Amino acid sequence: MPASPVVTELSRVWRPGRQVDLGVALAPMRRGSGDPTFHGAADGSVWRGLRTPLGPATLRLRSRPTAGLVEAAAWGAGAAWALDGVPDLLGSGDDPAGFAPDHPVLRDVWRRHRDWRVPRSRLVLEALVPAVLEQKVTGREAWRAWRALVRRYGDPAPGPVPALRVAPDAATWRRIPSWEWHRAGVDLSRSRTVVTAAGSAGRLEQVVMLGRDEADARLRSLPGVGVWTAAEVRQRALGDADAVSVGDYHLSSLVGWALVGERVDDDAMLELLEPYRGHRYRAVRMVELSGLGPPRRAPGMAVRDFRSM
Repeated sequence: MPASPVVTELSRVWRPGRQVDLGVALAPMRRGSGDPTFHGAADGSVWRGLRTPLGPATLRLRSRPTAGLVEAAAWGAGAAWALDGVPDLLGSGDDPAGFAPDHPVLRDVWRRHRDWRVPRSRLVLEALVPAVLEQKVTGREAWRAWRALVRRYGDPAPGPVPALRVAPDAATWRRIPSWEWHRAGVDLSRSRTVVTAAGSAGRLEQVVMLGRDEADARLRSLPGVGVWTAAEVRQRALGDADAVSVGDYHLSSLVGWALVGERVDDDAMLELLEPYRGHRYRAVRMVELSGLGPPRRAPGMAVRDFRSM
């Protein structure tokens, strides 16, 4: 039996000039506690399996706040690309200037998380596929599908964490048989959207070089990608601090409860967020970090099992 190939470790140290809480910084990138592409270690380090333009990579990040630095290590064909993107991933390109909320909730949370920045992964398909899986279903249902598909069709992440996975490449997403989508609990509409997007992966990845409006238009030109999905991708892949996930099942109620003490609809949510234009996603993230939310008065959205349909 041939020996396993030796995978070289590359590393870098980045000095952000601010405190970086990796758990808070990268939480939007994680698709549920069982995400096979994401691992939070007991020592506080974060591991990610990435499908970079240069190939698979494993990225490990460890924050050293007292020393004012972040240590990064990477393995695999995409290791250098992953390390080069560490500052972007931790929000170096995000500018919070002008965000000075006077609402008590936002002001207090922003005071506690003043060093938080919008992360930018530069990986569009990586952000798009799980967003599509989350369309019109519960998070639990979408995350279950993501786990099943990545474990079955993804690749082992290079490096020292055997359980870590890298999501499938575009060609593999396109080849997944219809019955496997069904087995994972993904209906025809969502699977068709993923397959169509994977067929345009090269053009899609160019979105990271576009301005906000042009990027939004290109994303929404894909069949099955609307306002909500495009915003979810812009937040994660582009680091767009103003992208609001209009149409989210819970978000308007969450924002309304935190800012005016009652549930509101999407139109009212946008009115509440208008004073923070340019930073509306930042404001939403502060609401999420506040932990505030309306009481549960009725059962949430039911988890549907498409595998039995």
